[in-house]
Amino acid sequence: MADTMWGVVKERPAPGATLKRVPVPEPGPRDVLVKVRATTICGTDLHIYKWDRWAQSRIIPPMVFGHEMAGTVIARGDEVMNVEIGDFISVETHIVCGRCYQCRTGQSHICRQVQIIGVDRPGCFAEYIAVPASNAWRNDPSLPPAVASAQEPFGNAVHTALATNLTTRNVLVTGCGPIGLFAVGIARAAGANRIFATDINPARLELARAMGASDPLDSRGDVVRTILDATEGEGVDVLLEMSGHPAAIHQGFSALRYGGFAALLGLPSGPVPEFDLANHIVFKGATVYGVSGRKMYETWYQTRALIGSGKVDIRPIITHHLPLEEYEQAFELMLSGEAAKVALYPHGVEGAW
Repeated sequence: MADTMWGVVKERPAPGATLKRVPVPEPGPRDVLVKVRATTICGTDLHIYKWDRWAQSRIIPPMVFGHEMAGTVIARGDEVMNVEIGDFISVETHIVCGRCYQCRTGQSHICRQVQIIGVDRPGCFAEYIAVPASNAWRNDPSLPPAVASAQEPFGNAVHTALATNLTTRNVLVTGCGPIGLFAVGIARAAGANRIFATDINPARLELARAMGASDPLDSRGDVVRTILDATEGEGVDVLLEMSGHPAAIHQGFSALRYGGFAALLGLPSGPVPEFDLANHIVFKGATVYGVSGRKMYETWYQTRALIGSGKVDIRPIITHHLPLEEYEQAFELMLSGEAAKVALYPHGVEGAW
């Protein structure tokens, strides 16, 4: 194979990205080299593309970015025993140290020394990527590559939604981006009673309905009154906060019943102003769970069960499929809200999904 490959590079500290030839990575003794069949764009990638305050504080250009992917193992290091050449894999994107307190006590998903693919080290918006074999997740060969790639963010939704029992519960999902939409499907599969979902984008609210939301609601309306009226004045049992928007956070906690459970995945851009801690959490006796990524690897097994069984079909959320060279169009589609999830194909779209 050639020594260089096409990759989407964050070349300089400014908005945008560049498609250019870069060296094919060399796998180390415990690494595998993967031919990327599909990669999907995440909200984190949008931050990097826009070069916002968070990206400026974290990313060191030049670097290939992107972290959601699926592909075929084409080479492996001498010490790799658990992955075979030809395996069709997805990748857990958190590369952990295995030595810190969190790693040694079963909480490696919040490792203090974590490196994230496409953020702290070269990513997968490229034809090939080298990753630790311990981060490889074998897939059924029949799984569509884009779906296999999107298991990574789907796992975030699994971790959030299954942090508590949803069976027969009334659930509110605030924010119908891709992970919020995944959470709606998971709540339905888990046997939730009534699923409220909020957003300002009509197309995404329709996707929420398709994924199983009984009550898609425009968040600019009186969401709290609507939910209280529908639940005999009690509010929802479970809040799954996926937006990070201060208004949605206030709405969500206002609609949460006394003694309810809130799982928070959405990232605010800064401190949430005037959050009423006393009334939203303390006096309500609410349980609040902060979510960071996926549990390694419990969440991956749950993801396999939900997607592999057909209980949750995420294909409708992957709304666009484009070759890697059309990355600019892909980012614009997501930034404009026209796309829910976009898949890019470094080796061509034809026959890839």
